[in-house]
Amino acid sequence: MANLDEIDKRLLSELQAEGRVTNVELAQRVGLTAPPCLRRVRGLEEEGVIRGYHADLDPSKLGFSITVFAMVSLKSQAEDALREFEEHMADLAEVRECHMLNGEIDFILKIVSHDLQSFQEFLTSKLTPAPNVASVKTSLTIRTAKHVPGVPI
Repeated sequence: MANLDEIDKRLLSELQAEGRVTNVELAQRVGLTAPPCLRRVRGLEEEGVIRGYHADLDPSKLGFSITVFAMVSLKSQAEDALREFEEHMADLAEVRECHMLNGEIDFILKIVSHDLQSFQEFLTSKLTPAPNVASVKTSLTIRTAKHVPGVPI
């Protein structure tokens, strides 16, 4: 874990809330001048604390009207089998998140799709025939009550 002081935490909180804030505005918000603010932000980027900057897109406005969570069980949990499955999921654009779990289910996937028919096609042509897949259980999202990217700072 990175050794962060209060200014670093405020910088991270501001950037997490508004990644497009200018360095001058960011510096003002955290009580620094622009040059040391920029040095700190670059340091946090170099340490890997800040992994990147992203736009938060509305899936439905881009034609992705459904979100599905898929619970995947594999036939084998050998490291090479896990890695092969993860690599396959990384190549599937519809899979937005892939988390390995402990317990009965091996992976949970967050999948976006244009509609139910296109999701069904994805499920039968790309997910269930994926390497080492034993079973897939899916749940369609009805609504999202909370969506807060990042972590509490």
